[in-house]
Amino acid sequence: MWPLKDTNNKSLENDAEVANARPKDMVMVRKRGLVIVILFVVLIVIFLWSFTVGRYAVPLSELLTVFFRKIFGLPATWSDTLETVLFNIRIPRIIVALVIGAALAASGAAFQGLFRNPMVSPDILGASAGAGFGAALAILYSAGTLTIQIVAFVFGIIAVLLTYFISRLISRGNNSVLIIVLTGIVVTSLFTAFISLAKYTADPNNKLPEITFWLMGGLASITAKNIKLVLIPFIVGIIPMLLLRYKLNALSFGEEEAQSLGINTKRIRLIYIFCATLLTASAVATGGMIGWVGLVIPHLARILVGPNYKYMLPAAILLGGAYLLLIDDLSRTIFAVEVPLSILTAIIGAPFFIYLLFKGRNSWT
Repeated sequence: MWPLKDTNNKSLENDAEVANARPKDMVMVRKRGLVIVILFVVLIVIFLWSFTVGRYAVPLSELLTVFFRKIFGLPATWSDTLETVLFNIRIPRIIVALVIGAALAASGAAFQGLFRNPMVSPDILGASAGAGFGAALAILYSAGTLTIQIVAFVFGIIAVLLTYFISRLISRGNNSVLIIVLTGIVVTSLFTAFISLAKYTADPNNKLPEITFWLMGGLASITAKNIKLVLIPFIVGIIPMLLLRYKLNALSFGEEEAQSLGINTKRIRLIYIFCATLLTASAVATGGMIGWVGLVIPHLARILVGPNYKYMLPAAILLGGAYLLLIDDLSRTIFAVEVPLSILTAIIGAPFFIYLLFKGRNSWT
């Protein structure tokens, strides 16, 4: 029989709460979906606008005409200069900027959930410092641009492998999150010291300025050959992260809670570390050491769509791509000389992060 009197009233109240909660949940889902759509539209707008700005201005109408005639194989009606600017310079640079921004934002969001720390950034395990040392070493030996990027990518992977295996030895296979983070800090300091040593021994008139400029981040030397170097690791790394983002929700609540849900935390953590390392190492190897993107953008995505990684990770990817694309546009237009990306990301990112801290101060305590 159904419960009577007070118990029956409580049962009816609970049913009413569930019925009321479902429409609210549907509204939230629709709002988050709408935010994702808006972010995608904003990214497309910035993407198209990026082609039109620069020292060689291209009107949007002419840009769309060029793309339309190229897609349908119609005869060219534009100059060779415009052809070179759009297809040899701006398309590779814009694609690489978009991918690097998305990669750094995705890595930062994944690491913040993985290590349950809002102050974590993509370089927490040493990938950025390792890639920086690899690039400095290649520059010392007068390597070409593509070789510098490949060596930087390899050393970024090596740095994270050192972090992982040393932490495993210290924790004796327990895979402690704290040990991984502390080991990452040590490995980062070690490779930072190696970078300083490379700069100290470099020729001050030739090699030292090149190393310094590379470490500050920039996309001035990007060509079509660089697209594969950043795009292939991005695809390999981002697909598992998106497919497993539901399990990252459980990991962000803690080890015991995730295990109680039947999640193999060691395996998921290893997959995410591997994927985020691929993204970070390829981004740093291609664009240099660009800070603040992987720290600030995940917080902004969390404010817009909430902490659920089902929505937060795609939002961070879209925001990161749009943000770095916009920063790169500013770097090549606001002054006569191109400004390194890390300078602009710090100038814009640091005050904005302080604003986010004030805005979310109640959630930190």
